[in-house]
Amino acid sequence: MRTNRLPPIVRLGLGALLGWIVAQQLAILSALQRIDVQQSLTQTIRPLQPGLQFKEQREIAGCTITHTVEDGVERIVYKPHQPRFQTPLLMQHGMFHGAWCWHLWQELFAGWGWESHAFSLPGHAGSPVRRRIAHCTLDYYLRFLKAEVERLPRRPVLVGHSMGGALIQWYLKYVGDDLPAAVLVAPWVSHHMFEEGAGRFLRLDPLFYALMLLSGTANPMVRTPQRAARLFISERAVYSPPELHARLGPESMRVLYQHNWPFWRPPERVRTPLLWVAGEQDAGISEAAERRSAAHYRADYIVAEQAGHNLIMEHNYRQTAERIQQWLEERDLR
Repeated sequence: MRTNRLPPIVRLGLGALLGWIVAQQLAILSALQRIDVQQSLTQTIRPLQPGLQFKEQREIAGCTITHTVEDGVERIVYKPHQPRFQTPLLMQHGMFHGAWCWHLWQELFAGWGWESHAFSLPGHAGSPVRRRIAHCTLDYYLRFLKAEVERLPRRPVLVGHSMGGALIQWYLKYVGDDLPAAVLVAPWVSHHMFEEGAGRFLRLDPLFYALMLLSGTANPMVRTPQRAARLFISERAVYSPPELHARLGPESMRVLYQHNWPFWRPPERVRTPLLWVAGEQDAGISEAAERRSAAHYRADYIVAEQAGHNLIMEHNYRQTAERIQQWLEERDLR
């Protein structure tokens, strides 16, 4: 009876590869376990050496748009000519994205009288790389969000999408629960991102986790326009799959690990008024899980109907923004 056995050299190679993957993952988990978030936040963000500097300013109806790259951070600011609110909006993007992803909402909110600031994390969009993306963590990204809050003359309303919503949760726990309000847009869930997301990701793309382990990054999640579109948008989104994919950048795998026990536990009570916005057709995070997470924080909760994960560029992005604007108006922010 013949048996099909792999040649010894192949078995040896597969064993070595498996051993390398296991060792890599154990090293990552050990490094995450050693992180002290409060200590991480005390580390100074060093300005990059002069080199890449950029400034562009243009006018649209009733609004000035300023796009800059200064001190290693890309920022896009929409400032209405006749502002109605002194409290600014600070917008935090999610995995693979950058400040660019907020432009549709920034234009709308400028028309309603809000000054808004969007920035790109290091190594995303127009912000230069400071640390290898594969080594970036949520506490590292949190330093930059904290710095952007502190550079504004007034405490902002934080608006965070996806991983940006997770960073707002981290901000409220580790930096300060003293914001005028915060809006979490299709955010990562309150407790265990893998518990909610891993199974859904695997059903969407059975190969992604193996490829992620091999690459040491989260990049395989968006390795083609079709994969990215399936995860982020519906067929009616403003961006086409190739248009969206062309704008996406690399991302760390460690951030996905870090928003889980034992590295993360959500605060039990939050004083900052919260609005939680879920996408009804979100492929990555179920609406039921979003609802449970909102209930944990006692947040107000709305669902964007027939919308995928990227609510900020879905076909009904304006209606979703209008509901957020109404909620902010009810907070009587000035």
